Amino acid sequence: MSRSMLLGAIAALGMTAGTAMAQPAGNTGDLYGVWRNPKGSVHIEIKGCGQETCGFVVWANADAQADVKKGSNQGLIGMQLLRDFTATKDNNEWKGKVFVPDLNMTFSGQVRLLDRASLRAKGCLLPNFLCKSQTWTRVEASAVRRAS
Repeated sequence: MSRSMLLGAIAALGMTAGTAMAQPAGNTGDLYGVWRNPKGSVHIEIKGCGQETCGFVVWANADAQADVKKGSNQGLIGMQLLRDFTATKDNNEWKGKVFVPDLNMTFSGQVRLLDRASLRAKGCLLPNFLCKSQTWTRVEASAVRRAS
């Protein structure tokens, strides 16, 4: 996994905000869906996993897949990167763990819905220490790329 993809994985999600109008977000259902990282190299589906929220890779470009395979000898598609996310007191924010496959390590993570089309993902090596944030964009259902 390249350094930029690693930082993206630590941040946990990704893409640039589109032209959708900002709407207030509010519940876990607003978080559910497919999101892409800022480079558009990885798509993660965020969904319910029992009482918590999690995220699995549903699509990745060849470079992202090769980086993970080289670093961990694991396949990226289907891998759970977001684990044990739960809502905070703020309805637009969730906290949990982010798995970084090429390091085979898990870090603390936070997701905040900015609107229905974008979210800010933040990952930290330690709680609130050595953090990185990215803005991820929702992938509309008609544009979702899934592995065959």
